[in-house]
Amino acid sequence: MANKQLKVTWVKSCIGYNKNQAKMIEALGFKKLNQTRVLPDNDSIRGTLHHVAHLVKVEEV
Repeated sequence: MANKQLKVTWVKSCIGYNKNQAKMIEALGFKKLNQTRVLPDNDSIRGTLHHVAHLVKVEEV
């Protein structure tokens, strides 16, 4: 699992969802809709992505 990364794209707005989910999107480093970030593949990132799975698209790099 060394140096594995996830390519995460924010594809759906947080409007109308729980405010904690918007905070999780912000904590992942997203500023704008349709932005893509490459994040490390670890348990804390995976846990956060599990909570906002309906708002993002995840690909393994």
